[in-house]
Amino acid sequence: MPLNRISVIGIGKLGLCTAACFSSKGYQVIGVDVNRATIDAVNRGRSPIYEPGLGGLMAKCQRHLSATDDYNYAIENSEVTFIVVPTPSEGDGGFSTKYVEVAVQNIARALKDKDSFHTVVVTSTVLPGVTEGVIKPLLEQISGKKCSVDFGLCYNPEFIALGSVIRDFTNPDMVLIGESDPRAGEILAEIHRITCNNQPYIARMSIDNAELAKIALNAYVTMKISFANTLAELCEHIPGGNVDLVTKALGADSRIGTKYLCGAVSYGGPCFPRDNKAFLSFSKKLGCRARLSQATDAVNKDQAARIAHLVEQEFGEVKGINIAILGLTYKPGTDVIEASAPVEMAKILLDQGAKVMVYDPAGMENARKLLDGSIIYANSIDECICGADLCILATPWPEFKKLKPEDFVNRMKNPAILDCWRVYDRDEFTAKLTYSAIGLRNRL
Repeated sequence: MPLNRISVIGIGKLGLCTAACFSSKGYQVIGVDVNRATIDAVNRGRSPIYEPGLGGLMAKCQRHLSATDDYNYAIENSEVTFIVVPTPSEGDGGFSTKYVEVAVQNIARALKDKDSFHTVVVTSTVLPGVTEGVIKPLLEQISGKKCSVDFGLCYNPEFIALGSVIRDFTNPDMVLIGESDPRAGEILAEIHRITCNNQPYIARMSIDNAELAKIALNAYVTMKISFANTLAELCEHIPGGNVDLVTKALGADSRIGTKYLCGAVSYGGPCFPRDNKAFLSFSKKLGCRARLSQATDAVNKDQAARIAHLVEQEFGEVKGINIAILGLTYKPGTDVIEASAPVEMAKILLDQGAKVMVYDPAGMENARKLLDGSIIYANSIDECICGADLCILATPWPEFKKLKPEDFVNRMKNPAILDCWRVYDRDEFTAKLTYSAIGLRNRL
């Protein structure tokens, strides 16, 4: 029987994108979830989540994608199962595997009555040792089957970013596979060869090494972001300082590269902050020191407060002034505000007595759930900046980048901008209003 049937356990923000990408390449995909609304939406060919391109992709591959809450049906009608469920952070920085374990137990029960070889793929981020030490024993004990004989086990984390999941999944720089045996690894590698639009490097290794590689990669990227933010602060204190000139020079060196070397707000979202902490937690458990990760986390925690301090430094006491914040999500192209720098800035400025109005094209609903009633929520850019004493461009959404000096001058009480991402032309804006940017000398 050809291996053309896949099941995906957990069809949330990442799992549904994974399922849709596989189905778009001709695989018959069954998504499994506990959320009835999600199941019904998928079976109608609708996307229940915010992710650019997902709705269109699902509409095209509706015949190949279905959803259910029945593990037995999904396992029986697939040859490969991907586990894409949350692994929430724990108090010590590690990851909880409670949802993974529930999924694994259900998969194992379904495998009991299956005669053919089945490959189980853990995509959820876990710490090194979990797949071999927790997941594999559960599968063997409950199913009564032997790993690498009756079923294969792989660790295959995703390296994607919310807002560009479809593109990232189908055009990866690298596919990481930790495999229990060559047979399972090759089955998984072939799925990615078919699904990817490019020809990425496929890194195949032991499961433990793959688990470490996943959290190490994200820990390294966060270190790069914090280093760029440190450079931005230095540039604010040297004559003619411009972090873009400095990072462009650094990025031209092939040993460094330009990606994530910007200098702006702190990193946030559902992956970077927690993966760096998990890397640190795992290191401590082994009796190793991960001082770079500690420093990275410290710089990141300080960044939102540092930016709020810049506002206070330039304006004096912010108590009572009207501050507009454009952008609440941790990055453009998503509705996620988890560990978002703009949200942290808003909280700090509120605590300092400022009147804060916010607007975001996608994150308003999630923001209302998280922030208290002191914040004013605008329905548009115009409403947000109208009458403001200062506007902070916090998330570089495309619609914000299109704004001209006149848009601010004609609406704000005291036209002044703090550009956290340097998206505006400094000379053009300085000629018509008070302009400042993170990473540039001579603010406001």
